[in-house]
Amino acid sequence: MNPLPAPVQALLVVDLQSAFVAGGNPVPDAPRLLDRVGGLLRRARAAGALVVHLQNDGPAGEPDEPHTPGWELHLPVHGGPAETVIRKTEDDGFEGTTLEDALTAAGARSLAVCGVMSEMCVLATARRALALDYRVVLPHDAHATYDIPAAPGISEAVPAAMASRVAEWALGDEVEVIAHATDITFAGTRVEPFADNRTA
Repeated sequence: MNPLPAPVQALLVVDLQSAFVAGGNPVPDAPRLLDRVGGLLRRARAAGALVVHLQNDGPAGEPDEPHTPGWELHLPVHGGPAETVIRKTEDDGFEGTTLEDALTAAGARSLAVCGVMSEMCVLATARRALALDYRVVLPHDAHATYDIPAAPGISEAVPAAMASRVAEWALGDEVEVIAHATDITFAGTRVEPFADNRTA
């Protein structure tokens, strides 16, 4: 049996927006994803860990276009210095945002990453965190994506679960992939006020 991972100091919830987990086109098994992320949020809050919700600002006409119903975060955000929303326009949640500032202000050097999409924003954000020397824990059952459609002459359709697993594998051996989100625990952080630079 593998030992349980050491506690982490921050939780990054990536793009858990209504367009992707509710309505007419949710990721496969969205209820399971929401349950696992909800559990992570409860435990992170109870421990006093930093919680950052990343919210993608999609282009006009896309399901996550700002200030449309699909753009809204699906799970409630608890305000306060230990929980915040940081908006972004790139797959990498660090690019052009105050995410690194938020982690530094809290003294957080270890984090769990969850949300959507596995092979896009989850992967890009986790990879950047690893490059910045954060300890990164990725719960296998708390990130998701869509099925990849068949490409004539290239491949058959790729099931979403397989795409998510490949995204984990692509991060290499520095990331800690944990089978069950319920095995992740949290530690409190030093929380200081910080500002999001994407509030418009």
